[in-house]
Amino acid sequence: MKPEGPVAHRSDYVVVPDTHAHVAALVRILHYSKGTANTSVHAHSMIRKSDGVVVGGALWMPPTRVAAESVTPAGADWRGVLNLSRLVVAPDEPKNAAGILLSGSLRLVAEDERWHTAVTWADTGQGHKGTIYKATNWVEVGEGTPKAVWGDKDGKMVAIKQASRTRTAAEMRALGYEVLYTSRKIKFAFDLRRLRS
Repeated sequence: MKPEGPVAHRSDYVVVPDTHAHVAALVRILHYSKGTANTSVHAHSMIRKSDGVVVGGALWMPPTRVAAESVTPAGADWRGVLNLSRLVVAPDEPKNAAGILLSGSLRLVAEDERWHTAVTWADTGQGHKGTIYKATNWVEVGEGTPKAVWGDKDGKMVAIKQASRTRTAAEMRALGYEVLYTSRKIKFAFDLRRLRS
């Protein structure tokens, strides 16, 4: 389906490796979570060629073992799964620019042969349906159960998991956090080996 409004072209941008700190700063400004993890395995920026401005970014990190095992192909090691943790594009870019960033970022991740599969989730609580993943040939794996998304008074999301345990709702409230919304996430997987064949 052709996007409404202006259309971006792959030749308008370049997707390049970047530092975690640089992409994380962009995520804090542009992503609805207002934050990200402290580290990543791969960090990529999308630069608009016409003026050299960074207009998007992607962060990748290993998922939990349970999440990794749920998308690991038969005979493969679950440690070869990488999670697309954050993907952001400046709001004034054409809608399909996010697909250009995602495709370029996938190609860069696929160059690292440690990874055979990518996994990510569409947050239905934010109105996301996974359209960008379907458009870039990810496979929908299924939906999770509804879960509360916690955050601080400024709307910054906070993980309920801490170290090796999950905090209770009472503990989260005692820390000053509140439920921001409830979400049922849709899981998507991508076979990175397809990009190396």
